[in-house]
Amino acid sequence: MGLPPRVYFTVHEVTARWGCNIADVAGWADAGRFRILTGIPAVRCGDEVVAGKVVLSPMELLPLFRRCGTGPTEGVMRRIQPMGRQDWLLITDPAGGIPVAVADMLILAEEVHAFEEENEMVRRVTSGPGVTTPYDWEGMMVALIHRIHEQGLPATQAELVAEMQDWFADQSDGRKIPDSRSVRRR
Repeated sequence: MGLPPRVYFTVHEVTARWGCNIADVAGWADAGRFRILTGIPAVRCGDEVVAGKVVLSPMELLPLFRRCGTGPTEGVMRRIQPMGRQDWLLITDPAGGIPVAVADMLILAEEVHAFEEENEMVRRVTSGPGVTTPYDWEGMMVALIHRIHEQGLPATQAELVAEMQDWFADQSDGRKIPDSRSVRRR
């Protein structure tokens, strides 16, 4: 029996997965494309006690997300947003806020996958337990090898990509055709 799909990715895993900088991830989170989460012990926010999974504000922790990589690895969070709420709460006890390390910052896997789909990114992990793809990449590789063996390479990469997209169209009655960028990456 295989393992279930992942629930979270760390911020560092996402930067490696997408081939981008931590500052980019913080910017996209600040723009509302996904949320950066962490787990905290019980803190007091006025009359309310909050603990567990909370949303972090990347702009409040901006020194941690320096593009040059010279920033600290831990910052102090003074505001949090409990999951399922839209309001931000000010931490009143402990008075100075709570320490948060970059290594403890997470993004929900469903938000990572949604971001990848929205931006037509190919997921880096293509096989293993819990991984699904709507495309028959292995079948395409067999067709590609056969095509090159029988006919050689076409004059341009664009022609080859178009032929592979035609192959996908034939296999799925025109319903599941990856974009040319995805085919080129494969």
